[in-house]
Amino acid sequence: MLSFDELLACGLSPRGVVTRCRNGRLHRLYRGVYAVGHGNPPLQGRFLAAVKACGPDAVVSHFSAAALWGLFEWDDRYPEVTLLRSSKRSHRGLVVHRAAVLAPVDIARHQGIPVTSPARTVLDVAPQFDDPSLRRLVRRAQGERRTNVRQLAEALGRLGPRPGAGRVARIIATGPAPTRSELEDVVLDLILHGGLAHPDVNGPLVLEGRRVIPDFRWPDQHLVLEADGAAWHDNPIARRDDADRQALLERCGERVLRVTWEQAIQRRSETLTRLRAAGAPRPCDERPSVRAAASARRLAPRDGS
Repeated sequence: MLSFDELLACGLSPRGVVTRCRNGRLHRLYRGVYAVGHGNPPLQGRFLAAVKACGPDAVVSHFSAAALWGLFEWDDRYPEVTLLRSSKRSHRGLVVHRAAVLAPVDIARHQGIPVTSPARTVLDVAPQFDDPSLRRLVRRAQGERRTNVRQLAEALGRLGPRPGAGRVARIIATGPAPTRSELEDVVLDLILHGGLAHPDVNGPLVLEGRRVIPDFRWPDQHLVLEADGAAWHDNPIARRDDADRQALLERCGERVLRVTWEQAIQRRSETLTRLRAAGAPRPCDERPSVRAAASARRLAPRDGS
């Protein structure tokens, strides 16, 4: 993926660029940006081309950034780029956003492409999501280790009033929730709405030299809850691995319960009763991480959302 200036720096003349476009050796993607060899680059190549088309201060942002970070399934929309508000650049086939400030903390590089940080990306796309989808996005960002409560809270305080900020603040005020699947998300909501204490979510343990990541765990009660989704657990190899993990956890003093989609959605009361009977605690003294997350409510100005 090369810009016109980069092609000239490689020794081509303007006429040489035109000739190679005519004979199919270069393919114009955006004004002043060309793909070499074929005109259908992978998604990352198209994002890089979008940045190069918009100049040295441009970064991939919004839904394009969410897709690049692995937080959003790309649906073939126009790539989105953010520039400083003073820039006048625009390009056909791109959605160009303008920001008054792009602080260094808001900019990263991923796969060689300048992109908004995961925390900034979450806040940029928040107005376009309904509440359940936004909650899933925030939890997925934590589950993929792209961002954390501290970074999101800092971004909320620094960027000031903006649509969606209040909803993001309310989501992270419940504490870290790095769920890795939709079922985990449903089960965590069941736990919290059912009046139980916030468990550790996907916190790694090292037991007998093996690294194990329970879906949910109340450490003081040595109680583990595993979410059994069919996509991951409904085959002989997965079931054998589940049994081995459970045996290891139980040998090391943990009690293990399991919950399925049906139990989490259609048998909610029964599932909560089972958790309470097993000793799942109710909230009492907040853990430090939850207290820190709650400060997000104060950091985020009210936006009415």
